[in-house]
Amino acid sequence: MFEKQQLEHKVATLKQDPNVVHWQTIPEKEGVYSPFPDGLHEDVIKALAKRGIEELYRHQAHAFQTAIEDHHHMVAVTPTASGKTLCYNLPVLHRYMENSNARALYLFPTKALAQDQMSELNHIIEDMETEIRSYTYDGDTPPAIRQTIRKAGHIVITNPDMLHSAILPHHTKWISLFENLETVVIDELHTYRGVFGSHVANVIRRLKRICAYYGSNPQFICTSATIANPVELAEELTGEHVQLIDNNGAPKGRKHFVLYNPPIVHPVLNIRKSATKMVNELAAYFLKDGIQTIVFARSRVRVELILSHLQQLTKHDIRKGKIRGYRGGYLPSQRREIERDLRSGDTIGVVSTNALELGVDIGQLQVCVMTGYPGSIASSWQQAGRAGRRQDESLVIMVASASPLDQYLFMHPDYFFEHSPETARINKNNLIILVDHLKCAAYELPFQTEEQFDGVDVTDILDYLIEKRVLFKSRHQYHWMNDAFPAHNISLRSAAQENVVIIDQSETANHRVIGEMDTFSAMTLLHDEAIYLHEGTQFQVEKLDWDEKKAFVTEVDVDYFTDANLAVQLKVLEVDQEKPMGAHRSVYGDVMVTAMATIFKKMKLDSFENIGSGPIHLPEQELHTNGIALHLKQEALGDLSEDAWEQVLGSAAHVLRHVASVHVMCDTADLYTAPQVKEALTGTPTVFLYDRYPGGVGLSERIYQQLPEVVEKALDFVYHCSCEGGCPTCCGEGAGSQEVPMKVWILKVFSSLLNDQDTV
Repeated sequence: MFEKQQLEHKVATLKQDPNVVHWQTIPEKEGVYSPFPDGLHEDVIKALAKRGIEELYRHQAHAFQTAIEDHHHMVAVTPTASGKTLCYNLPVLHRYMENSNARALYLFPTKALAQDQMSELNHIIEDMETEIRSYTYDGDTPPAIRQTIRKAGHIVITNPDMLHSAILPHHTKWISLFENLETVVIDELHTYRGVFGSHVANVIRRLKRICAYYGSNPQFICTSATIANPVELAEELTGEHVQLIDNNGAPKGRKHFVLYNPPIVHPVLNIRKSATKMVNELAAYFLKDGIQTIVFARSRVRVELILSHLQQLTKHDIRKGKIRGYRGGYLPSQRREIERDLRSGDTIGVVSTNALELGVDIGQLQVCVMTGYPGSIASSWQQAGRAGRRQDESLVIMVASASPLDQYLFMHPDYFFEHSPETARINKNNLIILVDHLKCAAYELPFQTEEQFDGVDVTDILDYLIEKRVLFKSRHQYHWMNDAFPAHNISLRSAAQENVVIIDQSETANHRVIGEMDTFSAMTLLHDEAIYLHEGTQFQVEKLDWDEKKAFVTEVDVDYFTDANLAVQLKVLEVDQEKPMGAHRSVYGDVMVTAMATIFKKMKLDSFENIGSGPIHLPEQELHTNGIALHLKQEALGDLSEDAWEQVLGSAAHVLRHVASVHVMCDTADLYTAPQVKEALTGTPTVFLYDRYPGGVGLSERIYQQLPEVVEKALDFVYHCSCEGGCPTCCGEGAGSQEVPMKVWILKVFSSLLNDQDTV
């Protein structure tokens, strides 16, 4: 009760803050319940009763009926903490009680979520007093019990990566699973979008092919946070017709959702107080009174920066270990410990990347603070759902950064609160991804002549692989002939094929492994002399062994962090579409991107001042993808020096990337831009906008189809910015130039893309 009164007092005080630009109160809601379905096995009902569950939420009962009585594939879409787990656990447990040979496969996007859900499932099984054996099967599973899981596991809980690389290629060791597989559960469906979702859809194709070989035809049960197209995504991912369950019956407490724009500290340049500093102050405001709070940040570096600042701000009120960090790269034992301490209340504050956005049980948090817009409406509501998970009143504060994306949303809060959630897109027939998984599928089982891959004619690709001496044809079958094991060379989540291991070689550490990182991120975060932050502790990278994929670090205590630059070059390989854009020209097609980490800057922790720099010596990375090129005619705009053109194009690219991300509802990390003063083929000033994934996933193509509308929104955003001549928010870092009136030139560029004559 005391904590509730404290929160109410803090909420009342926050309402008076002039930097609150929008306050949305979402009222509490009573639960809608249904009796246990008549067909549900009595042992399952008894186990639920032992756990204090006397009836189901409406959507849980509907899900059971759809799965067991109607025999439909389905997707359940309800908010965070609404009991989606029982939507699949009840059908699976019921099926086992009806047939003790029945098997189920659970897929979770992260190991943390898999461990959490296994714990919940095992509690119900214990209360059922039955012999159902459920196991997690992931990279942390000891070799000694893997054979037991293969032969005796009734419910195998894993992730797409393990299914791809460790289960499907060795299906002959999993005969009891595949012969009796009745249910496949795909949790957190909305996370399977973009390149990851495109890969996973092909893993599901391979799974169905192996199930058919062993004579099984499993039912798919999917669950998802709210997105605009759950049925379309589920059907694309599984290749099956699915039924939608969205009649949420779970109760929810009152939630205050606050949009907080930091104060302007430089009126002339329209520069606002750092979002990171503002988040630190707001989080400390609640933590000092013992109000359990979660802070979300967009990157690993930002997590560690906020954590170290928060620990410093609260050092006189809270013991250091009471506030923890949580992100990818922490070892599994460390993550489990943090989750456990959050549930018990031993940890009152946590700073996390989106690793805690998913449904891991971390107990009852009262306040959620977001460092900037997370990149999508769905992610925002997922993060907001981590506060008030047990139907109590909660507070969510989104603190805007200076990025155009954040400022655009804060200028138009109705977009966020009234707009439909994003459409999740995948492209499972992306040629690069499809070829990779056809290799894996051929390794698992020979392809028959004229056999389709889940409805796709792949004869031409199989013949191509014969030419590449990967397959050979014998009579009516295509056989794998390479010594290599294909799945090991295919990452579902990253363009890089392996991670860099981070080794602490401090005197007391004894060369202890403290984390890992994908190779693309390592280029800018683990280069020589980089400051790597882990659990609030600073480490300096003494050596990055790129060939061996090892980074050797030593603990240091310095007052700066490092930030690296990437030099990007593009060239158009093939033009698929072309059209005039006002006085200029736009093309869409295949592009080759060459990226290289060039220099790093040392930035002061407190002021973010640049205090030094150094070179980075790492090999180039290449990316073949889809993109848009906007070729600008200089004569339509006027004379500018080469340096001025570089600033104008950089600012135009900056705005376009953020506005386009809002328009097609994707994360800004999914789209990259690159300005070129003289493009290699045309010699004209050019702005490139491209998918950051090999082969592309269709984002730039969708933008190209709606390009005039995207440019018009960009024009509108810059025009209505409150600055006079251009600021970092609307024009990027080049806004401070005295040579070019940046805002005027950006408006001139966007206007001329919409009209033959300059109308600004």
